[in-house]
Amino acid sequence: MDFSFIQEEDADAYAAIAGEEQRQAEGLELIPSENYVSRAVKEALASSLTNKYAEGYPGARYYGGQEFTDAVETLAIERAKKLFGAQYANVQPLGGANANIAMYFALLEPGDTVLGMELSHGGHLTHGHPITYLTKIFNFVRYGMKDIETGEIDYDEMRRVAKEMKPKIVLAGFSAYPRELDYAKFVEIAREVGAVAVMDVAHIAGLIAGGVAKNPFDYGFDVLTTTTHKTLRGPRGGMILTRASDALAKKIDKSVFPGLQGGPHMNNVAAKAVAFGEALRPSFKTYAAQVVKNARAMAEVFSTHGARMITAGTSNHLILLDTETSFGMSGGEAEALLDRAGITLNKNAIPDDTRKPMDPSGIRFGTPALTTRGFTEDECQDVATRMVRVLTKRDDEMVVQVRKAVHALATGHPIPESFP
Repeated sequence: MDFSFIQEEDADAYAAIAGEEQRQAEGLELIPSENYVSRAVKEALASSLTNKYAEGYPGARYYGGQEFTDAVETLAIERAKKLFGAQYANVQPLGGANANIAMYFALLEPGDTVLGMELSHGGHLTHGHPITYLTKIFNFVRYGMKDIETGEIDYDEMRRVAKEMKPKIVLAGFSAYPRELDYAKFVEIAREVGAVAVMDVAHIAGLIAGGVAKNPFDYGFDVLTTTTHKTLRGPRGGMILTRASDALAKKIDKSVFPGLQGGPHMNNVAAKAVAFGEALRPSFKTYAAQVVKNARAMAEVFSTHGARMITAGTSNHLILLDTETSFGMSGGEAEALLDRAGITLNKNAIPDDTRKPMDPSGIRFGTPALTTRGFTEDECQDVATRMVRVLTKRDDEMVVQVRKAVHALATGHPIPESFP
């Protein structure tokens, strides 16, 4: 995009923006929760809709002048419903965490219990980590993997805990789990204890929309929460979807506004509408399928080199690698070393990690952004091989050598401004 006006008006802000533009263009982005948006999405974010307050919902606003805000929010809602086979969508949450918090307050009373995935086994902060304020309001109990090598969830233990603790929500979903969940078992357990079955699909929303991951709605889930970026390739934001009753939909609406948020960011809602329209194109299915192929191709390289991956590989877009066992270094050390080589990923805890959260034993990386840039299996294997070389040798000469190769790969695959 053209930044000439901000360059003239505010040189300091421009320098930071231009620096980030260059960093993204010249490096390789492997953080699995990050992606690139189209120019159309960026233009929506920069549109005049940023000026408009629109408290309420289409047809029921608190301020005047809502003809076009109603039109664009309705467009986003209808496209979201079509993408996920939902009966209802709230596209106003400002992020995935906001969507989860609104969902909790719609479905729970203070003190009620939620059964969610243990953070160290792949869960998310908003699924009940003790550091969050949510745990001061609701009671969170946890489930995890029975076998870290296969990724199998301990459904028997999950059922036992559910029967004992009587959760109001059985929550599926993850931020660092490389396999697919058995949705039917989640719904079965939820029904046994009279709980609502909720799935946080933030990481795999694009894979679901693209038809390469199962849709939890098809297995009886009541509610889905999600981000709208990551694999869905939209602006940073959140969303709540349901196939349940109108009464539940009304509770969710009231929880989002006026319960937790004021005026929605209508420029962001418009950008969601644009991104959802892109995801409805047939080419998005090809993109989603390639994301999974690329992740599996990278996993093959690490497997060949004897590296320890949690669940021994991946079925989705991400890989969780035990760097301490595989390369004798912490995840923080690996992240910093690869960053010097132009490869961006994030340190991440592994199941039952004995290290501190800010310097855990693993790294998490994935292929959504690489795939957006047009990378295929061979190129992703090349990237993985170079990662192994850096993590194995660790000297400045190898870092410089890989950084040059990364720069060549990045410039050979410029970030696209539009998608087919």
